[in-house]
Amino acid sequence: MKQYIYKGMIVFAGLTVTFSCKKSLVENNPSGITAESVYTTPAGFETLVNAAYSYQRWWYGKEEGHSISEMGTDLWMSGAGDISTDLTQYINLQGTNAALTTEWQQLYAAVNLCNAGINKIAGAGLSSTARPIREAELKFLRAFYYWHIVETWGGVHFSLNETQGVITTANKTPVETFNKQIIDDLLFAVANLPVTTADYGRVTKPAAQAFLSRMYLTQKKNAEARDMALAVINGGYGFTLLPAYADLWKMANLKNKEVVYAVNYSTNLSLNDLIDPILNPLGHSRGSNNGHMLYAMKYDDQPGMLRDLANGRPFDRYMPTRFLLDLYDDNDSRYEGSFQTVWYANGTTRPAGMKIGDTAILTTKKVFPSAGKLYKVFDRNAVYNANGTVKDQLHYVSLIKFADPARTSINEAQSARDVFVIRFAELYLIAAEAEFNLGNPGAAATYLNVIRSRAAKSGKVAAMQITPAQVTLDFILDERAREFAGEQIRWFDLKRAGKLQERVKAFNPDAKGITDFNLIRPIPRTQLDAVTNKSEFTQNPGYQ
Repeated sequence: MKQYIYKGMIVFAGLTVTFSCKKSLVENNPSGITAESVYTTPAGFETLVNAAYSYQRWWYGKEEGHSISEMGTDLWMSGAGDISTDLTQYINLQGTNAALTTEWQQLYAAVNLCNAGINKIAGAGLSSTARPIREAELKFLRAFYYWHIVETWGGVHFSLNETQGVITTANKTPVETFNKQIIDDLLFAVANLPVTTADYGRVTKPAAQAFLSRMYLTQKKNAEARDMALAVINGGYGFTLLPAYADLWKMANLKNKEVVYAVNYSTNLSLNDLIDPILNPLGHSRGSNNGHMLYAMKYDDQPGMLRDLANGRPFDRYMPTRFLLDLYDDNDSRYEGSFQTVWYANGTTRPAGMKIGDTAILTTKKVFPSAGKLYKVFDRNAVYNANGTVKDQLHYVSLIKFADPARTSINEAQSARDVFVIRFAELYLIAAEAEFNLGNPGAAATYLNVIRSRAAKSGKVAAMQITPAQVTLDFILDERAREFAGEQIRWFDLKRAGKLQERVKAFNPDAKGITDFNLIRPIPRTQLDAVTNKSEFTQNPGYQ
């Protein structure tokens, strides 16, 4: 989908944000264009809808979004480069956290833009065919953004009206109000969106159904979650599980039949969201998808290795817990399909006897003898202590789902990789969890085995099958970890299942300080400082 920049300003409780939708350099200052005039033409309204989509990029593919949605769970610990240990380890997590502040600003800017479009669409001059589709897109996006808000911060500010001018008060609205509106908006979207789109990145009916099934599961409406997931699975939409899990992550295969909904990035990086003093002054400091850097270990400090495109730019922000690595057994192809364990020599300076292309580094979740090896070994005991704490925060098995060897240079932070928000696999796992919650472990096992059959290595399908007696909520969460590790969903999964504290304390020695109040995150201090009704709009309990 094309992304545009339209200059406009919205202010909520003292926070000023610029939204943008048409990326073109103009001689004159376009700020004289008013929102009111833009809304009244079909072409102008299209720029508003495109802008409403663009805010997804502030979460998906960005370090801020990864740190909020994957860290502080049972799956990830701090690498040496982690800059948000308060989120990863729950150490002094307060309203000054930069990632939370950024996402609060951008999510509310997105909601405000959706509200504006929904409330003014009648005067936009759209055709009778286009109007319900554009309204459905905006309602889907409003539900999408409000889900991120309410799950992250709980019952905070809620409005269905556009903010105009400076508003210095904010409300505290019950979670139930958010949840009802999310369902209402998504039902409208399902009823009015087309089944397919020629404009990749726009939401479709099956994508709205898939997200609605996730929302039903979140709200413990299990029968509805199952039925909506099955509506996508059995809907004849053409989605399928790819035969090989590893093929999902190939840069040449991003638009594949397993992707139900994606946040897309352009191969022309200038059309993405990197900050630019003229074209996009309030853009992101890193821009585009930078997930490729976050989970990569420091490999270019080892003998025989130089930084290159194939192995990526290592930020070593996050490393897997030993628990995550141990979730994969030897029959499961998702381990090799998700992680890099071998680096091959590419440097001009190498140990005697090591040739270009020979193994230079081996990382492994197993105990592996290193004596007599030319290459460097970082095995289970070299990386982790006996209790699962970390010895080496620089060298570890590295998630490579988001690798992009097609970048233009070894230090390029921007990737054009699309972010898969909903994959077809999730529908089976939603159906399984819903069926288990409804007391139907047999049906749950059937859906789990569909996913496990695809994950099985050649000749190991039978070994990967489970029985109804093996199905528990913890098993389902383990399966979601194996399938979706790193895909910006884990924190929400554990919270939905009521297992966040239990599993973090059991499996992540980095974050055992998690407490009850960490089920929601702190409201940004900048927001609290800006409101005038401070006695009503207060910080979430436990935070400052």
